[in-house]
Amino acid sequence: MPASVADCWWRPFRNVGTAAVVYVDLAPDAAREAVALTWLDQEEQSRRQRFRFDGARRRFALCRAALRAILCGQLGCPNQQLAFGASHHGKPYALVNGQPAPIGFNVSHGSVHGLIAFAAEGRLGVDVEERSPARDLDGLIGSVMGPEERAELASARGNHRLHLFYHLWTVKEALMKALGTGLTPDVSGFEIPMAMRRGKKTGIFRFPHLPTVRWWLEDLGNEHFAAAIAHELSPDSH
Repeated sequence: MPASVADCWWRPFRNVGTAAVVYVDLAPDAAREAVALTWLDQEEQSRRQRFRFDGARRRFALCRAALRAILCGQLGCPNQQLAFGASHHGKPYALVNGQPAPIGFNVSHGSVHGLIAFAAEGRLGVDVEERSPARDLDGLIGSVMGPEERAELASARGNHRLHLFYHLWTVKEALMKALGTGLTPDVSGFEIPMAMRRGKKTGIFRFPHLPTVRWWLEDLGNEHFAAAIAHELSPDSH
């Protein structure tokens, strides 16, 4: 385990209402990877070995070890007492001594960047992506964006178009991860609020099929990556 805070490869990144977001550095580092492996249980060690590529094994180990350290700190339990279960739809949750723990979390990683979001209440999802210009943006826009989003992207040019696409895409991904139904709905069937399409960093969203549930959206991106969080608001919040 890291000898001190200075040895950690994760650090606080942003507070979003009652949720907290931690940044995880996933750059290759043999010493960090060796430490990360000491956090993983037998099942996680086996799962790591099933990844075909070194990068995927590294990202899994570093993210899972950071998640374990964060949850142990939040829940006040030793690592040996922490385990993970999964809902019927596959969304993971934390267990302490076999009992569900009062905390929700979500993890995302893209290349050398990872984010972990956690909160005591409310479903949440987080997504981080590197802005890769090599992707087939036209094809992706046609398949995952709604009519108004496609119109916004059609009028954007150059680097702004790339940034706008990833801004919208990470928000949509965060929403789907927060919903956690295990289904793969048509993400072009819902659109990000207009104010966020026009540059605002935050917004409140309702799925068309769940109009009574509100979600807080926030753009977490910076010059290095695109990212977003979606967090379910309590019914009595304003």
